[in-house]
Formats: sequence, C-alpha cells, structure tokens
Amino acid sequence: MARLLVTGGAGFIGSNFVHHALAHTDHHITVLDKLTYAGNAASLEGLDPSRFRFVHGDIVDAALVDELFADVDAVVHYAAESHNDNSLHDPRPFLDTNIVGTYTLLEAARRHGTRLHHISTDEVYGDLELDDPARFTETTPYNPSSPYSSTKAGSDLLVRAWVRSFGVAATISNCSNNYGPYQHVEKFIPRQVTNVLRGIRPKLYGAGENVRDWIHAEDHSAAVLTILDKGEIGETYLIGADGEKNNKEVVELILELMGEPADAYDHVTDRAGHDLRYAIDSTKLRSELGWTPAYQDFEAGLAATIEWYRDNESWWAPAKDATEAFYASKGQ
Repeated sequence: MARLLVTGGAGFIGSNFVHHALAHTDHHITVLDKLTYAGNAASLEGLDPSRFRFVHGDIVDAALVDELFADVDAVVHYAAESHNDNSLHDPRPFLDTNIVGTYTLLEAARRHGTRLHHISTDEVYGDLELDDPARFTETTPYNPSSPYSSTKAGSDLLVRAWVRSFGVAATISNCSNNYGPYQHVEKFIPRQVTNVLRGIRPKLYGAGENVRDWIHAEDHSAAVLTILDKGEIGETYLIGADGEKNNKEVVELILELMGEPADAYDHVTDRAGHDLRYAIDSTKLRSELGWTPAYQDFEAGLAATIEWYRDNESWWAPAKDATEAFYASKGQ
C-alpha cells in the first residue's frame, strides 16, 4: 500500500489512472487538479472516500504542493495543458502549467525526497514521414512542433536535470495518443463520436493522412503503475500499443461502428504545423519491465469507447456546444 498524489487526476488520462489504480492496487490516492475546462470532477464521482480525496488547486502553488508532498510516498504527474489547437491560439497557459508547474513539483520532490513519475507525450519527438519504417525510441532526439509539444519537451528536460543535478528520484514516460472514457470532446475521437451521436457530420483535418499510434487509456494506466513499481530512477520509458492508424481510417471506422456510411464526414482546413506521423517503439518497457498492452484490438477498444460516450451523454454534453462553436469560428 502506498499514498499517491496524482496531479491532473480529473483530466482524461489522469482520471483513468485513478480509477485503474484504485481497482488494481491498495493505494490511497489524493488528486490535485485545477479544474480547468479539461478537468471534470464528474470523472471522479463515486470513488471510495476511505481511499480517495480530491484537492482543488494549482500545481504552480508552491505552498499547497509542499503541503501535499509531505503526506505522500510518490507522485504521478499528469497535470498539463495538452491541446495543440489551444496552444496555437494562446501559448501562455502551456508555459505556466507545463514548465513552471513541473518545476514546482520537482522542487517539492527535492525537499521531501519523494518519488516522482512524470507523464509526457510522443509529440516531443516531432513527427515521422508517412513512409518511414522507423519508430520513436528513448534515444530519438527531441524536435517539437507546437507550443504544446515544446513545453512538454521542456518539462521532460527539467525532470532529467533535477535527477542528475539534485538526485530527485524521478522517471519519465512518453506515451502515444490515448483513447477511452472521460476524454474531453475537443479531442479527435470523442469529437467525432459525439458529432455522430448529435447527428452532426464528423470533421477531418485536411486529407486525413496524419498517422497516430493509438493506445487505450487502461493500458497507459497499467504501464504507469509498472514503471512506478519497477522503473529505474532516471530512466525514460516509451508507452505504445502498436496501434498506428491514420485519421481517415479512424473516422471511417467510427462511422461504420455507429451504423453510418463510411464517407459521411466533411474535410476541414488542416491546422498549422500538423505533425504527419507518430509511432512508438515500446520494446524497452516490455522487455525490461514486463508490461504488455491488454487492448491489442483497436476496433474492439474503439467500439467500447463509443458505447461509453453513448451511455454517458450527461458527462460530455455540457462541453459540447462550446467546443463546436470554437471550432466553427476557426472554420473547422
């Protein structure tokens, strides 16, 4: 049994981790979340109050962070501004949360000698050519493309520096694109699913040739627990489930699974700096720590995700209209 602090635990990937950890371990979990538009307290409803508590606050609040670190054994750092489109519209919050917030946590970890695991993204590596057989590894040079990915790259480098310079007991994981329950409707898969549920045609950036390496949030959560338990301090682990699909394939599969014609979608203006392809090589995580993904059938995982959104309209509906109005204002 351990006492974990999970930053950003009301967000998509963080809330999935909280549910997974409570279901599969005896850990006690405290969530620290600012509850921006992407954080949703409803994602944490019904959890056992004897093992879970929620703290509303900001990771840049050094006094609050210090207080929470004093009462936990380890910290899993999910909190981040994470949407590329939003980073192009207003980069400043990404600097505050992803850079200053991570620095604040690292300083607290240094003072308290607390184990910290930092959640990052494959987007720090930039992109790959569509016909390139290579995949990202732990030694791939950083080449971020957006304010979002560049601030995540910066936060990774801070973690590495605090490990080397100050002996902070930290690990890093860079994960591919997640899908599953509790994901905000601004994101690619839930946006298209909820569009179909609302009778709106899905939207596809450009020609839809951009490739993403999809992993179910449950598999990501299991991998993080594995790294927290077995990972070597100072090491980086890439998390992926060999789920490469281009966006056109994903939209068409969503439509087919929802009983609609596969071509019932609209093309919209591509976003600036849209990365071509991400692909993760998770050999190190699998061979050294013994992790394997449970959701190896993307179609089955996507079908389950669609059913979750179908059954939980009360969770996603409050954000849907504002999200679509924002995209409409950008012609997307």
